[in-house]
Amino acid sequence: MTDKSKKRTEEKQKAKADAKGDAKAETAVKDDLAEAQAKAEEYLSMARRLQADFDNYRKRTQKENEEFRKYANEGMVKELLSVIDDMDRALATAKEETDLVVGFRGVRKNLMKMLEEKGLKEIPAEGKFDPDLYEAMCTVEGDTDGQIAQVYQKGYMIDGRVIRYAKVIVTKKKEEPQAAPEKEKEETN
Repeated sequence: MTDKSKKRTEEKQKAKADAKGDAKAETAVKDDLAEAQAKAEEYLSMARRLQADFDNYRKRTQKENEEFRKYANEGMVKELLSVIDDMDRALATAKEETDLVVGFRGVRKNLMKMLEEKGLKEIPAEGKFDPDLYEAMCTVEGDTDGQIAQVYQKGYMIDGRVIRYAKVIVTKKKEEPQAAPEKEKEETN
């Protein structure tokens, strides 16, 4: 081989090596790019989950705060209910409609109006007994089962939630005497 042919062979081998090196380098760059894209997708997915978790936390906290505000005055309202009961008992014993009694009724009416604006509602105390709204104190005989016969203490709720159950007397249907079957037994003996 001549020097020229040696040079040509060396140049060809070098060109092949360079081409192989370029292909390896290109493959390495592509692998690095794919890895970087995968990490970017992972980070983006993680950021989206974190954002969704934060939105859920914010909504839950907002709902809890609304619930807290809604029922924050419940303790004070419960205490005022005993005052209203006392006023009702006092008004029930009033024999005459004096100016004092009329004024007392006005104070009670204003107090109830203020509490109703805060969401307080009286539980209606007539009709069928419902254990979700009433507390049965005792039963009396009546024409039908489960009717409210008398109210001991009024019940109240705030925004659909019972804060004091109405204490009531409930009717129970009279049972028919079952002495007739016993007489039949005696007669057959």
